[in-house]
Amino acid sequence: MFKDDREIVSAIRSKLVEQLGNERFELWFGDQVQWKLVDHRLQLQVPDHFSAERLRRSFHKILLDLIATQWPDSEGVKYVVSSQPKSLEPEDPLAAEPVSSRDQQPALADPKTSPQRKVRNSRSKQSAGFARFDDFVVGPGSQVAVTAAESIPQRLGRVSPLFLYGPSGTGKTHLLQSIWKSARSHVKRQKAVFMTAEQFTSGFLEALQGSGLPSFRRKYRDTDLLIIDDIQFFIGKRATLQEVHYTVDSLLRNGKQLVLAANRPPAELTQMGPDLTARMSAGLVCCLEPADLATRLQIARQYTEQRQVQLSDAVLQLLASRIRGDARYLQGAIHRLEAMMTAYQQTMTVEVAESALADLFHTTRQAVQLPDIEKAICTVFGLDAKTLQSNRRSKSVSHPRMLAMWLARKYTRAAYAEIGEFFGHRAHNTVISAQQRVKTWLSRGTQIHTSQGNWQVEDAVRRVEAYLMTGS
Repeated sequence: MFKDDREIVSAIRSKLVEQLGNERFELWFGDQVQWKLVDHRLQLQVPDHFSAERLRRSFHKILLDLIATQWPDSEGVKYVVSSQPKSLEPEDPLAAEPVSSRDQQPALADPKTSPQRKVRNSRSKQSAGFARFDDFVVGPGSQVAVTAAESIPQRLGRVSPLFLYGPSGTGKTHLLQSIWKSARSHVKRQKAVFMTAEQFTSGFLEALQGSGLPSFRRKYRDTDLLIIDDIQFFIGKRATLQEVHYTVDSLLRNGKQLVLAANRPPAELTQMGPDLTARMSAGLVCCLEPADLATRLQIARQYTEQRQVQLSDAVLQLLASRIRGDARYLQGAIHRLEAMMTAYQQTMTVEVAESALADLFHTTRQAVQLPDIEKAICTVFGLDAKTLQSNRRSKSVSHPRMLAMWLARKYTRAAYAEIGEFFGHRAHNTVISAQQRVKTWLSRGTQIHTSQGNWQVEDAVRRVEAYLMTGS
């Protein structure tokens, strides 16, 4: 039995955190919500009517179920809008403390920090909002990377470094955070550091200016697990690169675990120097590819379930088919539709969603890069990238290559020279010639040669553009 109101509130909040997760709990029930027990009811005090309505619509049933199990004599839950501005200090002793708080400091797990300390520092708060492996939607383009990442916390140092690369929004940071969080839960005595390359650089410069270099080096070299995100940020920073080099050497020499992530593979980070590039390539290098249609659909479904947003399967299909690339665009689209549904108190239709997200659909449709075109051409025509970029002149290779160059001019802002360099180190006039050739094909309805037979050029273009639009 509970002794007082405080224990009842604490029990309900704890169960809600277990059900929602710390990050989602803080988003909805953080320090903006005050908890009270009034007249045998749980009372949630919120700053405005909009917040009250969103909590009621999204979590009312969950709260009723929790209250029924934790406080059987209750009469439900009540949402109250605060009539006074919130003070800096909560007046009610039951006011909720924030569950987690992100800051700009590296995430550190230090075995010297007592787990029984009542006052948690910002580092321990930061970990509460970190991503987990369970929340990652695995697709064909991420399966190997996810499997590798999941194995790291259990066997630190066995495969080091682990290098993850891929374009923005493919889940690199999600996996890095999951590795760090899982490693902390597996072995408490181990030291783990998660940081971005920018944080490492800032810390290094501050250490140089303040004569704190020995302390800086101990922090990052005397650790069991070092995770650095966005390491392409180091390019052009000579002194920092040298420090990174020495840090990597120290960790690998002592059998420690290193996990790195970038927007491209080590072989393309030549500006970081041959020695460092070689060390980054010596472990396990895994690519994270943009999610395909099925994976994007699953991401959209999972995110709407997490946010308790009711969207029909037709609307989710629309989002997944029209928004490709960075998964954050999907989340942004769902946020926008959720806000509209709350504001107008209406269910969302495909027609309304298409109109509301027209600008986002246009933005994501235009966000095509040269590797996207290469992948689309190779998939549609049954080629590999090496063959496409080779000097082979057979029509089954040269025709798709010319079409790729034409599409590159249509969908990207890349210059002729950049396109030629990407597709096999060719001169810019080769790209100009390819562009004119494809224009002629289109005007004449020409058939082009492929390894799968002859196709009408319009049909070939349509297939490739469909792949660029939907990823499938």
